[in-house]
Amino acid sequence: MSARIGVVGSNMVDLVTYTARMPEAGETLEAQSFAMGHGGKGANQAVAAAKLGADVLLVSRVGDDLFGGNTIRNFETLGIDTRHVRAIPGTPSGVAPIFVDPTGENRILIVKGANDHLLPADVDAAADDLRQCGLILLQLEIPLETIYHVIDWAAREGIEVLLNPAPATPGLALERILPATFLVPNQTELAILTGQPTGTRAEAEEAARLLVGRGLKAVIVTLGGDGALLVQSERTAHVPAVPVTPTDTTGAGDAFIGAFARHYAATRDIEASMRQGVRYAADSITRPGTQKAFADAAGFAEFCRRLDAG
Repeated sequence: MSARIGVVGSNMVDLVTYTARMPEAGETLEAQSFAMGHGGKGANQAVAAAKLGADVLLVSRVGDDLFGGNTIRNFETLGIDTRHVRAIPGTPSGVAPIFVDPTGENRILIVKGANDHLLPADVDAAADDLRQCGLILLQLEIPLETIYHVIDWAAREGIEVLLNPAPATPGLALERILPATFLVPNQTELAILTGQPTGTRAEAEEAARLLVGRGLKAVIVTLGGDGALLVQSERTAHVPAVPVTPTDTTGAGDAFIGAFARHYAATRDIEASMRQGVRYAADSITRPGTQKAFADAAGFAEFCRRLDAG
């Protein structure tokens, strides 16, 4: 199968505030610093895969504001195929205000903007190019009707799909996503999708088994400081976390998925690809920001060498 990766998803402008603590309701609090960067779950995953050397096609929509052109130029600089990234007239780009505390934990709001205009017809227009991909990545920052359309289309074409159900919504129709090859939630998203507790690895495994029991092929749960968990009908596998001192956990899940996709598209080895994803995510949280925190292939190789050397 093709090692090319297609991403049908969002892009955002990250507006990141670093604060000593989160403000209480009604409180005005002076923050330490502010940074602006490129983000959005679809864009982040595309960038992570591309930085690691993957051939990536992106289908996305930007606003016709000052952010839109900069976003497209950023993709092009990174070697991402942008022929299906277009501006929506009279519509702002998506933005994501992000608040980061001293431990590296974050809270995020998103305003979809142009991302809400990525429709099934846009996927059909990109179909000839998406057919050249062996794996398609999806997230939930675009309309659900587009998500379902891609999954149905890819199933007919024999193309594997990874769905990252983020931001999670109980409105996601499980029966419409069953043809996807992988569902990759974090613990919070898994709890929202199943209504089950997921605070421990055992609880997450039980909740993931509910989804597999209902027909999903494979659920990969990202566990933050506990690594990642694979649940399929015939097996369960846990990949331990890599101990690092976090600076900013924003985008860690996207780093995991981009690295997983890069290696899975080339090898079709799920557990080995999960190990690469866990390592890449760990490396990313040692630096502030999202896409700018993602290492290129050489930088990641050096990180892995240091880990393996002990």
